[in-house]
Amino acid sequence: MLFVLDIGNTNMVLGVFEKNTLKYEWRIKTDPRKTEDEFAMLIKSLFDWKGITFDDISGIIISSVVPPIMTSLEKMCLSYFDIEPVIITKEISQAHLKINYSNPGEIGADRIVNAVAAIEEYGAPLIIIDFGTATTYCFINEDKEYCGGIITPGMNISMEALYRYASKLPKVEIEDPQQVVGTSTVEAMQSGVYYGTIGMVDGLVNQIKAESAFLLPFVQKTH
Repeated sequence: MLFVLDIGNTNMVLGVFEKNTLKYEWRIKTDPRKTEDEFAMLIKSLFDWKGITFDDISGIIISSVVPPIMTSLEKMCLSYFDIEPVIITKEISQAHLKINYSNPGEIGADRIVNAVAAIEEYGAPLIIIDFGTATTYCFINEDKEYCGGIITPGMNISMEALYRYASKLPKVEIEDPQQVVGTSTVEAMQSGVYYGTIGMVDGLVNQIKAESAFLLPFVQKTH
């Protein structure tokens, strides 16, 4: 079995693959303060619930955008799994993905693995949207090249900013409003973040599609 870890700023998504099939998946909070022993015991409890053990794991891959957490995770892999993990780096990403980007080293590991997986699953061209702490958009051209993308604040960041910087606005949960026009402050905030995100996604996707007519010939000329 293959154990994979996707470390985001807010959450860590863990998965266990058997061949090409995702058998188990978990989501836990990202906490760079945890030691390798704490991570190991937390993961062991998740494994125990599904009836698998550390010995069942033959390989580990880690994708992370949180550098401070990596020392503990790498130590955990060596101490408890006796496996040296594969860390998604610039060198590994360039070996598996054609990149047409001014500075490939700036592309986060999360966006790289998204692109590789999406190309494998859907082919190209395509637009990949990942809703996390930030909402990221990635454009892959018809030659399966990573051409760039867009980064915007995520929904939670947007809601938190309203609460933090507008003194009279309350802290509320993100929910699917029943209508666009809110009839209370809470509903208005929920509608603004929820439908605002939908409108932003629609608008940006349409603009990327419109620009792709220019981007594709441009990228081809750089070969």
